[in-house]
Amino acid sequence: MRKTILTSETSQNLLKDLLKRTPGQYGTYEDAVAGIIQKVKEEGDKALLSYTEQFDGVKIPGDSMEVTEAEIQEAYASVSPDLLSVIRKALVNIREYHEKQLQKSWFTSTEKGTLLGQKVTPLQRVGVYVPGGKAVYPSSVLMNIVPAHVAGVPEIVMTTPPGKDGKVCASTLVAAKEAGVSRVFKAGGAQAIAALAYGTETIPKVDKIVGPGNIFVALAKKAVYGHVSIDSIAGPSEILVIADETANAHYVAADLLSQAEHDELASAILITTSEKLADEVDREIEEYLKHLSRREIIQKSLDSFGYILLASDMQQAIDAANAIASEHLEIVTKNPFEVMMKIRNAGAIFIGEYSSEPLGDYFAGPNHVLPTNGTAKFFSALSVDDFIKKSSIIYYSKEALREVHQDIIRFAEAEQLTAHANSIRVRFEKSEEDSE
Repeated sequence: MRKTILTSETSQNLLKDLLKRTPGQYGTYEDAVAGIIQKVKEEGDKALLSYTEQFDGVKIPGDSMEVTEAEIQEAYASVSPDLLSVIRKALVNIREYHEKQLQKSWFTSTEKGTLLGQKVTPLQRVGVYVPGGKAVYPSSVLMNIVPAHVAGVPEIVMTTPPGKDGKVCASTLVAAKEAGVSRVFKAGGAQAIAALAYGTETIPKVDKIVGPGNIFVALAKKAVYGHVSIDSIAGPSEILVIADETANAHYVAADLLSQAEHDELASAILITTSEKLADEVDREIEEYLKHLSRREIIQKSLDSFGYILLASDMQQAIDAANAIASEHLEIVTKNPFEVMMKIRNAGAIFIGEYSSEPLGDYFAGPNHVLPTNGTAKFFSALSVDDFIKKSSIIYYSKEALREVHQDIIRFAEAEQLTAHANSIRVRFEKSEEDSE
């Protein structure tokens, strides 16, 4: 990892470097993605099945694109009891956390005859994309389906690429069923996003698409946004650790590597006020790399986007962390809660040396679908809020409107919108004539 003194200049250079990883920088793939989307729009299932054969290397009959109950039961039979037990324990924590996010409709009225309010309604149908290929992520299945289920979404549709045997990974299917999925389809990549956005003969059109994926999935979600809603355009994973001289270098190094192993574009950053800790963490990383299975991926990640930044004091470290706005932020300091209160920008904040990032990935309960590439400055973790919509409610009695109708007319006429003014005026024409 590159070790450097933290200054305003190094901070700016770091931010520019990290932004190179955003999906928006990969415009060379946009034409290919647009072509896939257009073909699925025009040809539906035919295009979807053709792309599945081309990209996933498996030919699936059209009538077996949807996962059957028998396949789900087969998946349960092949998943170990221990894994099923862990999935169910994690599910309890995730569900309980998201239930606390539930919002209710509200209304307020006055004696003058007015009623205002907000009606909260779950989305009708959502699509959850689950990646396949290099790795399997049943934890992401839980994190994307549970908040939709808690929100009360009636239909949750999941798509995921099949394996070479034409089947969906057993742990993915089991996690989906446990979380409350309605239907599962064997389709991946940009073509699956197109199917969810526009619908095919087999896959229904949804109102919103959530879930992580590769660059083609990210660009496809970006392309269909507006026709449907999406959660975000997710970039590579990130971790930032703020630590002082009290931190355990052995733990800090392990936590940095836990994100660097995701892929070559992942970012792992340590900001510390202790040069001694910086040196110790660097040595610990070198030792870990001798034994970790994904060391080649980790090494590329660290070489390109791994940093150890030496801050002059804790405030400088905090300022840099807020500027970077990392997906995951660990605080391992003498007074971690004091530091936490000064953090404005982070997807998820982990406090203390026993709150390592994988705790949030799998088990604690908060969602692990988080803003990346600095978007934690204005985006939040996936939540129940992502699966509801809010409608304003307005009721005025005749007498309540009479009291304010001239004010509304004046406002409309000031904007030269005479039809607006007339819509109010006509309701009181006769009474105004009678008063003359």
